Amino acid sequence: MGISADQVDRQNEFASENSLNFPLLSDPSRKIARQFGVKRPGPIASRRATFVIDVNSTCIAAITSETNLHKHADEALEVLKKN
Repeated sequence: MGISADQVDRQNEFASENSLNFPLLSDPSRKIARQFGVKRPGPIASRRATFVIDVNSTCIAAITSETNLHKHADEALEVLKKN
């Protein structure tokens, strides 16, 4: 799943435009971003992060990069292959 501070209608538009086959969640209050430690102060966008969570709800990897979006997918897939 994906999650961002965007409103639900914007998430739906993004998912449709990009033919995503996974759910997108909306966190406009940034409560979840705060819980995962990626919220920045004030109105600045949250840090970009990918968390790999196993079937026991344990976070087994955290991938961060503001500019290299491929890093998120590549590293997450490597973690999944090993587990």
